[in-house]
Amino acid sequence: MSSRRSARTLGSLPAALPPSRTVPVRAPDGTRLHTEVFGPENGYPIVLSHGITCAIRVWAYQIADLATDYRVIAFDHRGHGRSGIPRSGGYSLAHLASDVDAVLEATLAPGERAVIAGHSMGGMALAAWSDRYRHKVEARADAVALINTTTGDLLREVRLLPVPAPFAPLRVLGARAMVNIFGSFDVPPAVRRATREMISMLAVGRDAEPEVGALIYELFNATSPRGRGGCGKALVDVLQRRHINLEGLTVPTLVIGSERDRLTPLVQSRRIAAAAPNLVDLVVLPGGHCSMLERPAEVNRELRALAESIAGSRRISS
Repeated sequence: MSSRRSARTLGSLPAALPPSRTVPVRAPDGTRLHTEVFGPENGYPIVLSHGITCAIRVWAYQIADLATDYRVIAFDHRGHGRSGIPRSGGYSLAHLASDVDAVLEATLAPGERAVIAGHSMGGMALAAWSDRYRHKVEARADAVALINTTTGDLLREVRLLPVPAPFAPLRVLGARAMVNIFGSFDVPPAVRRATREMISMLAVGRDAEPEVGALIYELFNATSPRGRGGCGKALVDVLQRRHINLEGLTVPTLVIGSERDRLTPLVQSRRIAAAAPNLVDLVVLPGGHCSMLERPAEVNRELRALAESIAGSRRISS
């Protein structure tokens, strides 16, 4: 395990994403998945899968940096960003896994493999993809990065408020109620400030730049209640009952966790690292849940190193 503590940021959050091209992607159930490709057409591909109530823009630091050398592929999950809202019953872990597969099939050439990174819900989607599409993992992924995510016990360890051990079930009930509340309505003006403070407290560390918390709330507020509620309830329902099986995740796997992550505490990253069949490293960063925004220099360095290790091994083998 390594602990990295370098510069916190790469400067101000990029105001706009670099030029891109849009690739039409349809999920197996017909839901449109907004997908953009940045960087050189012949660049080695890095695929980014964002978390709940976020969108492509949450990867702004990674896209701005990595797209100078790599072909960066990013997509909005169903019900998020510019992607379509599925029909009733269209939110489940199986749907998220099939969405990942649809994006890979639409954006990668036959036989082409990529480094695939997922944050939070996006990491859960990748883990589910590796379980449900085991026959495709080594055909499509050179390596996987799981960032501030979990494979189960989604509510049991969420750090909303300190709760004595005998009352731990209350933490689960409180977290479930929060998912139901925040996923059921548009935020009315009267409680926007309180909601913004709550979202910021949960999603980012106390020492994060103010613009990071502002972006997270902006993306949350822009996500439809159906999108955030549908995905939230689906993940809660499934991941309270079981853990995602990682046996199919046979490619090199990097795990990144954060010391003060309230939503997916570090114990979750340690559990994933222990279960991953082909662990590269467990990297522990300072800060909260959104390490790609709070510690972008470190996250970018790890993704670059992962991609370069693939390129280096290919140069040696050739």
